[in-house]
Amino acid sequence: MKRLVLVRHGQSVWNKENRFTGWTDVPLSEQGIEEAKKAGHILKEEGYIFRLAYTSYLTRAIKTLWLVLEEMNLMWIEERKSWRLNEKHYGMLQGLSKVETAKKYGTDMVQLWRRSFDVPPQPLDAGDERNPRFDPRYADLSPKDIPMTESLKEVIERLLPYWENEMKPALIEQNQLLVSAHGNSLRALVMHLKNMSKEEILKFNIPTGIPYIFEFDNEMNLLKDYFLGDQEEIKKLMEQVANQTKGK
Repeated sequence: MKRLVLVRHGQSVWNKENRFTGWTDVPLSEQGIEEAKKAGHILKEEGYIFRLAYTSYLTRAIKTLWLVLEEMNLMWIEERKSWRLNEKHYGMLQGLSKVETAKKYGTDMVQLWRRSFDVPPQPLDAGDERNPRFDPRYADLSPKDIPMTESLKEVIERLLPYWENEMKPALIEQNQLLVSAHGNSLRALVMHLKNMSKEEILKFNIPTGIPYIFEFDNEMNLLKDYFLGDQEEIKKLMEQVANQTKGK
């Protein structure tokens, strides 16, 4: 059996402030640090052992991975980082309050920008200081690969080749794989793995810091998927993610 473990990074300071984050590099909050440690503790208690882990280029996901591995006494294992695991780029929305943006443009419009399959937010201007081309971690990327905004469809388009050509073969070889990434990059992968419709993925929420397990047979057929932890608590956390534009 093969096990893929997905962990959405712990709460970031902008998650705490309910802001659109995207490719903006912000740290974990104190709560986020504790969430990451708790995820590592649960995985250790359940007997998981990894020899390889993946994460994005963004600090909140990298730090979550480090805290998980530290809790598991696995900081020695190999890590592979890719911009393809980055969060969805939120364009001009990055840094804005989700509640205030909903008041200005309407909850339906903001929900469309947040969760629609193929409607991206307004893009950044080329000279905007938030443009990833000004960030040295993306210096080697082709200009065509640097987004000014993205929809989930575009996140899928950049992520799935990395899954098929890099991560999936590694899982087949390793049997267990750990991925620390972001709400939308993980939703893109989940949509593919579970063959979900656009309507289904629109309603699907991944809480921060909760290990999400996918089990496959040796032919990589999906057997089951589930979150580790108290299921009632996880349900409440998923509802909180859904209600972010409502100020709840």
